[in-house]
Amino acid sequence: MAGKPKLYYFNMRGRMESVRWLLAAAGIEFEEEFLETRQQYENLLKDGFLLFQEVPMVEIDGMKLVQTRAILSYIAAKHNLYGKNLKERALIDMYVEGTTDLMGIIRAHFKLSPEEKERNLRLISERATKRYFPVYEKVLKDNGQHFLLGNQLTWADVQLLEAILMTEEKGSTILSQFPLLQAFKTRMSDIPTIKKFLQPGSQRKPPSDKKDIAVANRVFNRK
Repeated sequence: MAGKPKLYYFNMRGRMESVRWLLAAAGIEFEEEFLETRQQYENLLKDGFLLFQEVPMVEIDGMKLVQTRAILSYIAAKHNLYGKNLKERALIDMYVEGTTDLMGIIRAHFKLSPEEKERNLRLISERATKRYFPVYEKVLKDNGQHFLLGNQLTWADVQLLEAILMTEEKGSTILSQFPLLQAFKTRMSDIPTIKKFLQPGSQRKPPSDKKDIAVANRVFNRK
């Protein structure tokens, strides 16, 4: 029996959080090694595991995978969360890229100055309510089903819920114009594996802060 996947990253959300979400949704237990020292990072480099000298890295099925998209694609395909054919995968990829773009804007927020944060909050609200959420609202309406691809749960649904919750952390009423997304959020949050991941004490990480930047800077020898 294969061991649990092992995640190598910082003790923060960052680019690893979507991996945690997807594994949790699939009901897969995983271990984590948090990078806290320069030596840990140099050991991974010395062993040749970090092909592009970057984390996240996930040890799974005898492989050491890097690059977030590759990691997520592998997990989704392995656990039947990546559609049944090429057409469905293309749709999933489109939806995932949209939520990835939105989450990128949100992830950058904690690094900004107070003035920049104020502007970024406006940008998050504008992009969420004018560009991204209307798309997913329409997809749910057109499908008339529970998920973005009808009756089947996919990677795209998991990442959409993650994006919704991240956005709501920046504006609690962000979904007020989107009743189908509100219902989607409730349905998704009641899926047993996801409900477990949303409980206190799970491996889900809180929003990042300046302490997380300090750790990353120390590991990467940044000034």
